[in-house]
Amino acid sequence: MNLEFGIKDIIDITLVAILFYQLYKLFKGTGVNNIFIGILVLVVVWFLVVYVFQLELLGAILNKVMSVGIIALIIIFQVEIRRFFSMLGSHQRWKFLKRIITKFGTKTEDSSDSMAVAQVVMACRHLAKSHTGALIVVAGKTHLEHQIQVGEPIDATINTRLIENIFFKNSPLHDGAMIIENKKITFVASILPLSQNHAIPKHLGLRHRAAAGITEQTDAAAIVVSEERGSISLAMHGELQINISPDELQKILSQGYI
Repeated sequence: MNLEFGIKDIIDITLVAILFYQLYKLFKGTGVNNIFIGILVLVVVWFLVVYVFQLELLGAILNKVMSVGIIALIIIFQVEIRRFFSMLGSHQRWKFLKRIITKFGTKTEDSSDSMAVAQVVMACRHLAKSHTGALIVVAGKTHLEHQIQVGEPIDATINTRLIENIFFKNSPLHDGAMIIENKKITFVASILPLSQNHAIPKHLGLRHRAAAGITEQTDAAAIVVSEERGSISLAMHGELQINISPDELQKILSQGYI
C-alpha cells in the first residue's frame, strides 16, 4: 500500500469535499437525505477498498455496483440533480462576471433595474403593512412556463400601485403567483409547484411552500407576504428566509434578479 500525497491530491480531496458538502446542503431536509448519506458512505468504502487497500476481488464487486448505481442515482435524484444544475447555472452564482461586463455598458439600464426593484419592494412594504397576502416570482434565466401553470397574461410594466391592486383581497386575480420576467409583469394568478421539503416549518402556509417549490426547480427568487403575520419572506434555491426587512429584500433583488 503506497500512500503518497502531494499538492494535487490535497486540492483534489478539497474539491471533492466541497462538492459533497454542497450536495448535502441540497438534499438536507428532503425525503432522500438518508439515502444520500448512505450513498456517501458507500463511495467512501469503495474508495478505500479500490484505491487505498487495493482489494481486488471486493474492489471488482464494488466497481460493478458503482457502475450500475450511477443509472439508479439519476432516476432517484432526478429532481435534485435538475435543481443542482439550475443552482450551478444560476446567474446569481456568476454575478461578478455580470458586474465586470456591465461596467462597459450604459447607466440607463442600471437606473431602470433600480427603479423596478424599488417598485417591487415598495409594494411588498405596503402589502405587509396592510396584512395583504402576496406571492411574487422573479424569474432568472430558467423559463418558468414548463414549471408552473401560468395564469392570466398581462405584460405590464412593474408598478407599485398595480402590484397592490392585483393582490387586493377583493381582486379576482389575487390568488396565485405574480410572475416577473425581463422587467415585466408577465402573468398573474399562476399556480406553482409545492415543495416537499420536510424542513419547512409546519406553521407556514401554501404560499411559502409554493415559493420554496418553484425555487427548488429553477433559479428564480420568490417573495412571500404573509397575510397572517404581515411579514416578508424570500425563497432562493429552495431555502426560505423568513421575516426579512424591505431593505434586505431590496439589497438581494438589486444583485441582478430584476
